[in-house]
Order: sequence, then structure tokens, then C-alpha cells
Amino acid sequence: MLSLHCLTRYCAAILLTSPLARGQATPIIDLGYAQYQGAVDTLSNITQFLGIRYAAPPIGDLRFRAPHAPVKTAELQLAMAQPNDVYYPSDGTGVPPVDLPTVVFIHGGGYVAGAASEFSGEDLVQQSNRGIVVVLIQYRLGIFGFLAGSAVKKNGALNAGLLDQDFALRWVNRHISKFGGDPSKVTIWGQSAGAGSVLQHLVANGGRTKPQLFRAAITSSTFLPSQYHFDDRVPELLFGEVLAQTNCTTATDSMACLRAADGTVFEAVNTNITSSAFFGTFVLVPVIDDTFIVQRPTISLMEGKVNGAALLVVTNTFEGTHFVNQKVAVTASQYSLDLFPGFGTAQADAVGSLYADLGSDLFQVNAVQGESIFICPTYYLLSAFRGRAFKAEFAILPGLHANDIVYYFPGTSTPPFNNTIFIDAFAQSFTSFIINLDPNLKVDPSTITPQWNMFEIEHTEMLFNKTADGVPVVQPITTSDALLNRCRFWNSVGNLTAQ
Repeated sequence: MLSLHCLTRYCAAILLTSPLARGQATPIIDLGYAQYQGAVDTLSNITQFLGIRYAAPPIGDLRFRAPHAPVKTAELQLAMAQPNDVYYPSDGTGVPPVDLPTVVFIHGGGYVAGAASEFSGEDLVQQSNRGIVVVLIQYRLGIFGFLAGSAVKKNGALNAGLLDQDFALRWVNRHISKFGGDPSKVTIWGQSAGAGSVLQHLVANGGRTKPQLFRAAITSSTFLPSQYHFDDRVPELLFGEVLAQTNCTTATDSMACLRAADGTVFEAVNTNITSSAFFGTFVLVPVIDDTFIVQRPTISLMEGKVNGAALLVVTNTFEGTHFVNQKVAVTASQYSLDLFPGFGTAQADAVGSLYADLGSDLFQVNAVQGESIFICPTYYLLSAFRGRAFKAEFAILPGLHANDIVYYFPGTSTPPFNNTIFIDAFAQSFTSFIINLDPNLKVDPSTITPQWNMFEIEHTEMLFNKTADGVPVVQPITTSDALLNRCRFWNSVGNLTAQ
């Protein structure tokens, strides 16, 4: 069952960790368009603002359009309940520290599911030794966020979910100083589709976004599925399917019909379209819109046209397993044809040759999925940030997609390897980077992470693992040449994979 938080209601909300006025147990922040009242947790001395509206609800005629500024309201808005949060450290008196580095976290979920409320910004604040402001954002998902086609281009906004995120980043640029954050020290971080979103913002506007909305980026499991031009065959077919399932096919004005449809109808349509796609793939995803995303992301990365000055990326060892039907027998060659319709026999044969020595057919297929969609796009990012990027691999078994989340958001559940020494070394690599753009400048100098060279120095990565006896293993490794060779292949066929 999909968690359709941003399909059935509007989700442009912010969660934040930041400073407040002296002596206020229930601090109030004036954003100009509204005043929000948060709450101080007296046990943790962390102030939370939950559900800050950063844009107007995209309902009625605003559905499928770019985000608009919130309507001004004189009534005090209570920001003390989930699902949307803002976290920041408090010194007990309610005085906010100022000019703190800020991280904006974008949740995953394949662009069709998930919510900011699944995470606690307090986890990151504590791991940073109370040295950062944390913002978690929500954005339109599924059909509401990523409906594409020429009709949407003509009478709406393509990539509305990405535009929501961009709007939120601009909100941070304007308002984060009121919460003690420094708008010149913003890092964007995402996991899975959130990491894919980060990639989109890195290449947005041809790498020339103005004003500069962030100085650094973190991706946890970079997600880059096929990203078509907005009026290619696949997006147009999907648009037609949405019309059919909402009874708008014969409407004189299809967009007006879609805007008038009951919001709950889209939940079923979203589920139908997602479940009918090839197993493990997502189709309601970003497109090339010629405005915000001007070309295939792989081209922008090869050309070095990126926003931001520094990068930290992490992948799990076996990213693809979750997204492959483990009960279906197929070769890597055949699977590549199913995964990428633009492939022909020559490309499929090349895949078969490249993956032939990796093990069983199923292992090869898992690797094809994980490397083509998650792992190799991470290396494309690294090449675009040559000499200013760090790479990590999370290998605690089973090493699957999303297994790393609980180690930097332990408030969600207890980490399977519940070892404080390991967790601090792993989680503080991210918060140290957020603060200093360098995981070597540690929040806690006593963590066991050794000197961490940039990736460009002999393709160095930092491995986070453990021994069979439960002893933490944190050590530098060198990226496999065979893996990099396979990634060069995937990059060379980006025009056929639509990446």
C-alpha cells in the first residue's frame, strides 16, 4: 500500500530545527505572510515547527501548476503537530544560535510515496552536536507532482514536484535566518527519489540556478530512472491513461477536467499506473521540460554543468535487489531489454558480456538494476564534482537499498547493527560534511573514521561495514575497475536508457 501523503492533501510544508526569541516556551516566528508558533522540547532543548506552509495549496485552478506564495493570514498558526516539521537546537532559554549550517532533507518513495513525517530532524541535530538547522520538506507526488505531456506543458507546469522543492529552497533562502540558519551554508540531502531530486537540482537551469540555493549536496542512493522529454511517447501514453481513468478522455479541455476531478480519485489512478509498470520501476518521475531541466541529466553531468560546490554520496552494496522480482528467471541480457525499451540486440548482448562473470543470472540481473539506476548515476555525479567530492559505501548485510536510513535516522527504529561507535562514525560523516564540507573535519574527533580522501584520489571510497564478530569496519577502499567500466557502458547508452 502506497503512503500517498501528498496525493490526497496538499503537502507543501516544512519541518525545521532552529532558534527562537528569548524566554519563549512556545516561540513565535513571523514569516511576513503568517506567524507560526512552535514548541520547545524541554528534555532535548530542541525547538520544533511542524507544518509550516511554504506555498499555497495547489487545489482548484492551481492543481498541476507551479507553486504560488501562501495567502497572508493574520491568525496565529500553530506549528506543533506532524506531519511537517522544522527542527533546531535550543539553548534552554529559547535563544536561537545564529548563522548555523542548514540541511534540507528530501524524502524518497519513488516520486509516488513517502512523507517528511517519516523522519525526525532531532536525530541529525543530535549527531551534529546541536550544530545545524534541519529542514524536512514535502512536495507533490505521483500524478499531482509529475504528470507530463504536451497538454501539461501548454496549460500547467511540468515537474511540479521539483518546482515545489525549488520553491521550498527559495523559502529557506529567504527565511532560514529567522530560525538561526545561514542561507549561505545550505546543504541539500535526499534518499532514493529524494537523492534523485537532489540530482535534478544539481543540474537544474543548466547548472546556473539564481540565486545560489545551496552550497553542497548529499545523495543517499542516487535514483535516476528513465527521464524522457515531456512529449515523448511514454509521457504522452501515461497522460492518456490518466485521462481514461479519470473519465476525462472526451473532455473539451482535458486539463480543466483533471483539475475538477475529485482528489481521492487520483489515489486509485496513481496506484493503478504504478502497479502496472514493469516490476521495480517507477514511471511518474521527472521529465525534461526544456525550462527547469533543459537536457538529459547525464549530459549535464558530463559537461560539468552543475549547481553547488561540494558533494558527498553514499550507495548501498546491493541497491537493485528490492526492485527485481526474485522469483522470475531471466538473463541479464533479456532483463536489460525489459528495463530499457530503447535497447536493441547489440546493447543487450553488451550487457550480457559485461555481467557474465558476476555470478548467477539472478545476481547479474540484480546488479543490472542496481548499477544502471542507482550506483552508476552516483559515479556520474562524482565525475561532475571532480576534486570536490567524497564517496561512501554502506555494506552492513544485507546491504540493500534503504538499509542505511536507520543509521542516520535512528529515531525511526533501532539499527540492526546497534553499535554506537559505528553509528557515530557513519552518521557524523554526514553532519560533519554539512558543517564543514569535509567529513575529515569531524563533529567528534574521536570517531573511528580514518582519513577520507576525495574520490578523485585513486577512486577512494570509505567503506562502512562490520566483521562477522560484530566489530565495526570503517576503512578506505578503491572502487572496482570492473564496476567503473560497467558504469562507462551505461553512461555511453544514456540516449537509449533516457537518462
